[in-house]
Amino acid sequence: MEFLYDVFVFVHFASWALVFGGTIASMRSKALYRAVSHGAWGALVAGVVMVGIDEMADLGHTEGLMAKIGVKLVVALAVAVVAQLAVRKGENVSQGLKGAILGLTLVNILVAVFWH
Repeated sequence: MEFLYDVFVFVHFASWALVFGGTIASMRSKALYRAVSHGAWGALVAGVVMVGIDEMADLGHTEGLMAKIGVKLVVALAVAVVAQLAVRKGENVSQGLKGAILGLTLVNILVAVFWH
């Protein structure tokens, strides 16, 4: 189970990298890359699966950190929804909306790294 958990950690990290990098790359265009939305939903699903695997196999990675996981879940859901809405806008995405996606992604990363 530890290996499966690690696979989903990799998918989670790669998905957030896709969101972060895709948002930065799309700053010079009028639209938001569709991959940003896919990455946000992928990170959200991978995170939920990670918590499920950890709780099911009693690995101890989430022990005492449910508040942190709740905050990360809310922020990840916000990123996914905003990215989905931005992709649906097509060529009319404002820089502020892209900045919100980038900022919320950074908040999620900061919570992951600094909340012990």
